[in-house]
Amino acid sequence: MDALASLLMTDLAGQPAWAWLVFLGIVLALLAFDLGVLHKEDREIGIAESFRLSAFYIAIAVAFGGWIWASMGADASLQYFTGYAIEKALSIDNVFVISLIFGYFAIPRAYQYRALVWGIIAVLVLRGIMIAVGAALVEQYDWILLLFGAFLVATGVKMLFAKEGPSDVSRNPLLRAMSRWMRVTPDLHGQRFFVRRPHPVTGRMVLWATPLFLALVVINLADLVFAVDSVPAIFAITTNTYIVFTANIMAILGLRALYFALAAMVHRFEYLKYALAAVLVFIGAKIFWGHFYGKPDPALSLGITIALIGSGIAWSLWKTRQQPVSAG
Repeated sequence: MDALASLLMTDLAGQPAWAWLVFLGIVLALLAFDLGVLHKEDREIGIAESFRLSAFYIAIAVAFGGWIWASMGADASLQYFTGYAIEKALSIDNVFVISLIFGYFAIPRAYQYRALVWGIIAVLVLRGIMIAVGAALVEQYDWILLLFGAFLVATGVKMLFAKEGPSDVSRNPLLRAMSRWMRVTPDLHGQRFFVRRPHPVTGRMVLWATPLFLALVVINLADLVFAVDSVPAIFAITTNTYIVFTANIMAILGLRALYFALAAMVHRFEYLKYALAAVLVFIGAKIFWGHFYGKPDPALSLGITIALIGSGIAWSLWKTRQQPVSAG
């Protein structure tokens, strides 16, 4: 018993092992509840249900932030909520890409949610690896944070002036490679990622991937690309690996729930990119300010972040108020 207690108290990236196990347990329980209870049957998710489910996930994220406040202090909790807000806002761009991918593969809405939830498993691993590498670099080399800051400022400026063009999913190199080297069925097979079908030459039963599996892989690749912005952004808020990881994953869990509502009205957020660009520049500049003059108050950082994101959302919705919501 003493050995188990000692193991649970083992330090992992600044937090006891039991804290990591509790969080991963919450995530796995939510995924199991989502797939096994709420969406046991494949069906289309409506906008109203999407908002209700998102509110549930936000409530869980807020409650977890309250636990961080109680166990780690107010500053840690404010850093968690700042990172959560940034990740949530940056993910809105990801929604547009995901909707393009589902459209390209002609995935019915009834199957989309299950694919998104299964994608969380891959995100847990991929984000975990990126955050672990980032934490190791920051701990070993302090100046890495200054590189993160410069990268965020450059990304924000680029976002302000870059012209947006239509995305062509078919040109994705990973998709081309999979289509060339894997057996892929021409049609969907319900919610299944793989099926057994006869080989076209030998007639032997072999494993084939379905378009739903290809969509899942491309979506997770897109998430990895978006993480290149979001992970440095949250490291600019805090270098606490536990807060970085939990804020990222909580925001992504909620994004899957909110996807169907956002996908129907993503065209109404056309001015949000300017707010996101301002947030990235602000967070990047904050790193340099903290390095030379001392870290600013976490409450001030959270307030400015929420004000910028909220202003971008409100202005977008106001300017596009005459546009109808897409039926998806």
